[in-house]
Amino acid sequence: MFNDLIIRDGSIQTITNHNTDGTSTRMGFSFESHIAYYRGLGLSMVETPQIWLDDQPISQENLLFTYRGVTRSFPELADVTDIRWELGEYASITVVAPEITPGEHKIRVNQRLRVSYLPILSESAFERMITIY
Repeated sequence: MFNDLIIRDGSIQTITNHNTDGTSTRMGFSFESHIAYYRGLGLSMVETPQIWLDDQPISQENLLFTYRGVTRSFPELADVTDIRWELGEYASITVVAPEITPGEHKIRVNQRLRVSYLPILSESAFERMITIY
């Protein structure tokens, strides 16, 4: 239903680490994501998405979720029962990938949600070309 908002167009940000010698090291990138469901859901119902960069899977250990200014790993979301990801609000997903090179890349995200009345995971996917600087 909202698949084209799973990777918000124009939201790619390069993540850099500023070194003490004044140089910067590219650590990965982030993008904004909208919940692909017609209602909001509690964060405990958001599963780790499956993400591929240039057809290579990204390990869940390399993914972070930021919502309303708080960053958590996806496994930590299982314990967050008092915050809902509301329809119309964007979260940020960070992909830690220091090896990524600047330029065009294909990203595919399979967003996975546990909806209380569905016996299986609700999965919605979207793919887009992105530019890393």
